[in-house]
Amino acid sequence: MQTIQMIVSSPWFVGLWAVLMIPSLIILIQDIRVRNAHLMPLMKLVWGFTVAYSGPLGLLIYWMSGRKEIADDNDWRRAFRSVAHCYSGCGFGEIIGVSIAVGLFSLGNLWTALITFVLAYVSGFAMTIGPEMQGGTGFRQAFHDALLAETPSIAVMEIVAIAVDLLLAGNAGMGDWKFWSSMVISLSCGLLAAYPVNLWLIRHGVKEGMMDPRMTDHGD
Repeated sequence: MQTIQMIVSSPWFVGLWAVLMIPSLIILIQDIRVRNAHLMPLMKLVWGFTVAYSGPLGLLIYWMSGRKEIADDNDWRRAFRSVAHCYSGCGFGEIIGVSIAVGLFSLGNLWTALITFVLAYVSGFAMTIGPEMQGGTGFRQAFHDALLAETPSIAVMEIVAIAVDLLLAGNAGMGDWKFWSSMVISLSCGLLAAYPVNLWLIRHGVKEGMMDPRMTDHGD
């Protein structure tokens, strides 16, 4: 644990992360612009957030499951798209929550965890309810669908992410390298933890998963 604390406290970790994440994001944008411009705007946003949060890991998930060039589609690819969709909203809420709780109010771990969880949950819900309502679904039905399909995924994602963040960051403030390193690590841990949950939900018919990227055609 002491070795891990030394790593996350080093500015070199954040620097290395930027070196990996920025090219990954450039590759994603270029690939979407040139080869996958047909993807729905929502999914373009989802993949952008996923790569911004998880760098090469997010790019790998996009490459394996989010492009029209995939050889076939199956449950595990759908689960990757589904968890990325959830992750894009929850990750945003988590970043805002931790920044508000720690950066603005210097709150303790309990309040930080509560605020972060609530904002991540609301953001994740919004990523499901909003598109459903735009598609013509009423609010009550969209809320019911999101409650059933997204709650398990969000709960696991945020419990793991927040726990890892608090464990690594401790009482670090926003001026401490450890604050940012811990957030980077915790986000990806939450993503990986929620993947099997999404796979289970899809295989049991609770979630449909996001559309096969080979079957979408929304123009360039």
